Amino acid sequence: MEYRKIKKTDVSLLGFGCMRLPVNSEDKIDRAEAFRMLDYAYDHGVTYYDTAYPYHNGESELVLGEWLKTKDRKSVVVATKLPMWKVKTQKEFYDTFHEQLGKLQLDFVDNYLFHSLDKEKWELMKACDFASFAQDLKDRGLITNIGFSFHDDYEVFEEILKAYPWDFCQIQLNYMDTGYQAGIKGVELARTFGIKLVIMEPVKGGLLAEVPEDIHELFKAAHNWSDASWALRWVGSFDQVATILSGMSTYSQVEDNINTFDRFTPLEGDDYDIIDKAAKLFLARTQVPCTRCRYCMPCPFGVDIPGNFRVYNSAFIFGNKKRAQGSYGFLGDEKKASVCTACASCVSKCPQHINIPEELVKVKEYFHE
Repeated sequence: MEYRKIKKTDVSLLGFGCMRLPVNSEDKIDRAEAFRMLDYAYDHGVTYYDTAYPYHNGESELVLGEWLKTKDRKSVVVATKLPMWKVKTQKEFYDTFHEQLGKLQLDFVDNYLFHSLDKEKWELMKACDFASFAQDLKDRGLITNIGFSFHDDYEVFEEILKAYPWDFCQIQLNYMDTGYQAGIKGVELARTFGIKLVIMEPVKGGLLAEVPEDIHELFKAAHNWSDASWALRWVGSFDQVATILSGMSTYSQVEDNINTFDRFTPLEGDDYDIIDKAAKLFLARTQVPCTRCRYCMPCPFGVDIPGNFRVYNSAFIFGNKKRAQGSYGFLGDEKKASVCTACASCVSKCPQHINIPEELVKVKEYFHE
């Protein structure tokens, strides 16, 4: 297992994400199987374990805390996150943190993150004087490193990163999302400030773990690696990355990931060309050539035009309509394609010359709206 550093903390390059632990018929975490998976990872050198307040409806921190009691505290690095949608005052910051310590059965947390930051939550943090809260926890030895996880556009990421001497930050990154949210630009900005990265969604929620046959054959011809291994190695090849989180939900996934990281070798030479070819094969399945420039926005009737096209394209690019259907639902009824009145005010604004109302009809029909 390869180890890297977040400040003075040694962390395994593979991190165990506890958001998708195995569940039983009652949708509760299957403790026996989860412990078996966690033990296997631990026995093979994984030291980084990541959870958060809402994972598994609040059960993840509890189960991880139970498992941690079976291990030497000094041998693990524990990360959890302050739920920024739940807290509104600094007192609630403290109350929630101590609730999390209790669930984890710990005296301190190694890595503590402000969870899922965007522009709105960032404004709340500033209003609540987050810096004094973070420094107080550090001074009292209740946390070792302070960071944030991020879900917004690059410009917001840049503002947050420059505003505080963060120990680390957590971003989404994979070879299909190089320009999404913080993206590659975010990696380089973090490098400029000497801030190490924890990576989430390295296999894009599983979409890069089982790729279409033509892409699988492209990979297989070069190396006898799994599809997921290609995605993980691509992320691990960035030296600014300290830990790559994998939300493992089966024992076989743990085994495959350990196989990748046990004697980790980064991509080199022609491997990058193969990844580029794979990305192009994925993108060739795009149905609507929307670049998400947002020149068409705002829609006078509230339709999230680029959001609809993103979800629609994803269904074809990754061959997973069920996943896309769920993402479509998350848009919210007031933002779906079905709200479009075909007023066409967006058409002249689109630099790609997309007939937006016509394409939105296809989206609506595809998702049976």
